[in-house]
Amino acid sequence: MERKGKAYRGQGLVVYFEPRLCIHAAECVRGLPAVFDRDAIPWIRPNAASVDAVAALVARCPTGALHADRLDGGPAEAPPPEPEVSVVPNGPLHIRGRIEVRDLAGALVRADTRMALCRCGASANKPFCDNSHRAVGFRSA
Repeated sequence: MERKGKAYRGQGLVVYFEPRLCIHAAECVRGLPAVFDRDAIPWIRPNAASVDAVAALVARCPTGALHADRLDGGPAEAPPPEPEVSVVPNGPLHIRGRIEVRDLAGALVRADTRMALCRCGASANKPFCDNSHRAVGFRSA
């Protein structure tokens, strides 16, 4: 998979951040605040924790806004063998696995291992969530 977004290179891995997919779930800043610090420049410092810890934390990002490529020969992220879908109360669908989203003509929109898809219909980044559900007061049944 071709990586997109800004690259933050560390000694043993490169962390990529694609802001258009981030919905501030904050797994990163809660999990490794020394690496992911919104108030620091740069805000991602891959060398502030072990390569294994950073790679594992990046794989917890529910939206696919964060990815990592290991440079140390360590294992790449292993998505689950079958897609997994989690419904976030009053929020998006979180999907994990080998996922492809295609448009009505069948053209590939995105292939990834993690996505947050809009359920409220208000996202300006459809089919991906952009947190518009908060502004429109979306409530799931």
